[in-house]
Amino acid sequence: MRKFISLIILSFTVVVTQAQELKATITIVSSQIGNSVNPGVFRTLQTALNNFANNRKWTSDNFLPNEKIACSFLLNLEPTADANVYSASLTIQAARPIYNTSYLSPIINFRDESVMFKYVEFQQLDFNENRVTGSDALVSNLTAVFAYYINMILAFDYDSFSPRGGDLYFQKAQNIVNNAPDGRGISGWKAFDGIRNRYWLVENMLNSRYTIMHDVYYNYYRMGMDKFYEDENTARAEVLNVLNLLNNFNTDNPNKMINQFFFQGKSTELIKLFSKAPQQDKARASELLQKMDVTNANKYKDELK
Repeated sequence: MRKFISLIILSFTVVVTQAQELKATITIVSSQIGNSVNPGVFRTLQTALNNFANNRKWTSDNFLPNEKIACSFLLNLEPTADANVYSASLTIQAARPIYNTSYLSPIINFRDESVMFKYVEFQQLDFNENRVTGSDALVSNLTAVFAYYINMILAFDYDSFSPRGGDLYFQKAQNIVNNAPDGRGISGWKAFDGIRNRYWLVENMLNSRYTIMHDVYYNYYRMGMDKFYEDENTARAEVLNVLNLLNNFNTDNPNKMINQFFFQGKSTELIKLFSKAPQQDKARASELLQKMDVTNANKYKDELK
């Protein structure tokens, strides 16, 4: 009996320890580095980053395998004048499953141009949310950046399933910003580093003046996209309401990072969504989308006629 109970406990432990939240793929592109560094270093780093994202427990919740959040990170390296120090851009993409379908809707599609870090092969990738800066700012910056975006992925995902569901993870991301590594070449963590960076993204989502953005994410996904299987017309009407909310937000708060952030990667989805809408709704959606998602304005104009 004791052996049987021990096996049950062991089995439960295995399930819990394997119940991490992410199904992440991290890819490193090192073609710009040339032959000055052994390519094996970057293969080792890629493996270490994949383990860091996928094997660490980021929440207190247990995720079933089919509940894991699909996401990817592309780290594109450039050399610097300092040994073992790299400048990089990081492209972050995450998707959310839509109820009763196999479709994954893009929830994050963002490129961070300001990642500077130091890495020596087999270096331990440590992250402590109580000591984000670590003992070496350039070494710690790599895991700080990844931990920040992982918490943001969790935050937006949770927000899309329940009202203000992501608050804890937005706060964790803000804690990383507030205690981020600081040193020569490190940027993206401060208000004066630019108008669209890590600081401003989480600031927008925690600013009490912009709380409507939490409703935008919840209403778009849970009240809109998730309802398409049940009632396409009602779901589409809810998404159009979201566009009206975003338009009001943009009018009252022009040029905020979060408004542009919301639309990145969604143009194809939105065009498909409204292509079968009644003409009046299609025209209104096209008008709003051309105004708010300027990069894809011509696509909306041409395809939502």
